[in-house]
Amino acid sequence: MTNLSVTKTLLLCVTAYGVYKAIRFLWTKDALNTAKKRSSSQIGYKSWTKREISKYTGADNGPILIAVKGKVYDVSLGRGFYGPGCAYSVFAGRDASRLLSKQSFDDGMTEDELDAPIDRLDDLTDEDVESLDSYVGLFSVKYQCVGDLVEEVNL
Repeated sequence: MTNLSVTKTLLLCVTAYGVYKAIRFLWTKDALNTAKKRSSSQIGYKSWTKREISKYTGADNGPILIAVKGKVYDVSLGRGFYGPGCAYSVFAGRDASRLLSKQSFDDGMTEDELDAPIDRLDDLTDEDVESLDSYVGLFSVKYQCVGDLVEEVNL
């Protein structure tokens, strides 16, 4: 074996080891972040009404809940996005399905919205459904699901 072959072999081994260490680090970091995300919510899984989640807007540094397509997510880890005064705070404490599907903002939740039945989203276009499904994917990966959105809670 020549010195050049030995050098190439050593370089290949060092590179392979470096790639292995980088992948292992990223894999472990991702696993730790996922575990942190999953255990970060102080809210247990339950059935929620629109009126109940309306109390969770992040006011007074409290939890932030958002309902999307029938599931309720604790998005408190995204306080910089969904907290009071932040860019997406209009989604906090409500069923944001229609707004997310249309990628639109409104002036905030109203009493009429709280008293109305859960939006069945029957009139969404294929494009709207695709948009909403991408948000469902994002929320399910990034935030903990803490329950289902229901019309009323049966005790």
